Amino acid sequence: MENKNTKKSFWQNFKMPNSYVIIFFVMVVAAVLTWIVPAGQYDRAVDPKTGREVIVQGSYHEVDPNPVGPIGVFKAVADGFVNASDIVFFIIFAYGFVYMLIKNGTFDALMGTVMRVFRKADWVMFVAIMLLFGVLGATMGMAEETYGMFPIFIGLAVALGYDAIVGGAIVSIGATTGFSSAILNPFSLGVASGIAGVSITDGMWFRLVCWVVFEAIAIGYVLHYAFKIKKDPTKSILYGTKLELSLSGKTKEEMMELKMNWRHKACAAVFVLTICILVYGTLVYGWYIQELSTLFIIAMVIAGLIGGNGPSEIVENFVEAARIMINGAMIVGMARGILIVLQSGLIIDTIVYGMSSLLEGTSGIISGILMIFVQNVINFFVPSGSGQAAVSMPIMAPLADMLGLTRNTAILAYLFGSGYSDMFWPTSVCMICGLMGIPVNKWYKFVTPLFGLFMAAQVVLMTIAVVIHY
Repeated sequence: MENKNTKKSFWQNFKMPNSYVIIFFVMVVAAVLTWIVPAGQYDRAVDPKTGREVIVQGSYHEVDPNPVGPIGVFKAVADGFVNASDIVFFIIFAYGFVYMLIKNGTFDALMGTVMRVFRKADWVMFVAIMLLFGVLGATMGMAEETYGMFPIFIGLAVALGYDAIVGGAIVSIGATTGFSSAILNPFSLGVASGIAGVSITDGMWFRLVCWVVFEAIAIGYVLHYAFKIKKDPTKSILYGTKLELSLSGKTKEEMMELKMNWRHKACAAVFVLTICILVYGTLVYGWYIQELSTLFIIAMVIAGLIGGNGPSEIVENFVEAARIMINGAMIVGMARGILIVLQSGLIIDTIVYGMSSLLEGTSGIISGILMIFVQNVINFFVPSGSGQAAVSMPIMAPLADMLGLTRNTAILAYLFGSGYSDMFWPTSVCMICGLMGIPVNKWYKFVTPLFGLFMAAQVVLMTIAVVIHY
């Protein structure tokens, strides 16, 4: 009896390690693997159709090992920050703009207006936002571009009587679902299709069906949780948890009484214009992190001036915003160190080779389903969507031919595996939680059932794809 109480007390008192500790532990595991897994590489060549460097099929060979030792692990931490510096500073600049709107009162006044408009149907707004992010993710590959929007929607959800998980899920789950379904996503689908020698529009109808299925699951899941905690706040996974992200702190009633003055309206117009320029620039001109960082810097300065701040106040607000967001931004750099360890140890190609070998000798539906799981595992080691396409598709596309599957099916498996697991693998989860200011264990408690639903849907849809010879 005493032992049972002791065991119960241990789990009650268990505290999830800090995100940095989790990431560093994964880095150590990756370093250990470089001593166990044989080093190997594929030959690379430039694909004349896409201009991208791809793996040469059948060229895998072992090379001299280059295991990563303790010093190499710590060096990977430093290299990770340098390697991911563009995203790290993009996050800080994006939040700098948002924080300027919070400081000059635009955020509270705008949220108050939105709450009055959706007084009795705020869930409709959540659905619309998730669908918007889903469309942008599926068509233009919006993902990292949404990082600066977490504070906005977390603040909105909290003010409406929900919790930070609802606000974070609207952005994170909405964008991830769209990006992974990839109706026309140029960053994942475009690269994979080019390598596989398939038109990006080929098979688009089935990907559209997949998008509808996954969006329905995602929206239904988020709304179910939202309705549950709106009815009883004690059901919130975050109940009693103090969050790191700095929001206004006003109650729903206080925010609904706020009115927008001319400064607030002008700053809100700047916000809308900034998002429109972001979408247009990304879609038409192919803007990415550096261009978007520039956009947010300009928008931050303009919003500060319109809000009545002088140059010194704008700088002071930006420094304060950087202090608030630095924890989440630094996690991005820390997580990049895992990939650097695996690259330095020369074992990524070995892992891909081993995963692809598992598929040989299988057939039909089992092959398609195994492809999904293989791509999920590869995504842990190569978290970049386009990077994973360059590594795995030169192998998976010819392998699909050998197994009697279409190349569209191989692309579908890649899209599923390289996208949806981002909401579950610790490298991505720690980064997202750092940006949202939500404890990792709390987010896992929320997202694990959803990930299970997504995996079940992937298996069903892959089975259909194989049966109809998609």
